[in-house]
Amino acid sequence: MKSILKNNFFLKIFSTACILILFSGCKSFITADLKNGDLLFVTAKETGLSGAINNVTQKQKNASFDHIGILEKQGKSFFVLHAAPKGGSQKQSLQEFLKDQAKDGQKVVLYRIKPEFQNTIPKAIEKANAMIGKPYNFNYILDENSYYCSDFIERSFRDDRIFKLEPMTFIDPKTGKTNTFWEEFYQKKNLKVPEGELGCNPNGLAASEKIERVKEL
Repeated sequence: MKSILKNNFFLKIFSTACILILFSGCKSFITADLKNGDLLFVTAKETGLSGAINNVTQKQKNASFDHIGILEKQGKSFFVLHAAPKGGSQKQSLQEFLKDQAKDGQKVVLYRIKPEFQNTIPKAIEKANAMIGKPYNFNYILDENSYYCSDFIERSFRDDRIFKLEPMTFIDPKTGKTNTFWEEFYQKKNLKVPEGELGCNPNGLAASEKIERVKEL
């Protein structure tokens, strides 16, 4: 009996060690190719706010995003600077960020600033950190006191013009009319649909010629 208990004890220790090694290996594999200033795009859902954003902003067949963050590397640790409905403009560990997206069934695609523009990253991260703590902009109309996800990233790089603001559209390409979701969305807020006003969105940022797609995490 003692022999069996002893064997079970060592088996548990061995199993735990294997799990820890596997977890460590997976974490190292994820972060192996990551660089300071990398951009993390989150794939869009087909319904709700996510689907509504994508419906009127998708520009590429292989690019369908509704969220974006910028990666900051500090020593061996990685953080994601981003603006989200829950928490506003924030600094989140990469592990928690990826866990949140996986929980919602969304994937994360890594994009990188092209080599000739890499020198813009330090200033962009400094600017992003300075915006931490601001509330989320639920109206998606630009202002200086709150930010939405792509707005947060565009502002971070604004001085070097990595991205650009464009006239927003809320027209459903299939009908040629204002998307029903957005019509009701702004009606509830007693606001006019900001058609044609300057803004940005994740799909528009992904189409920038100054960044390139690297891989899916």
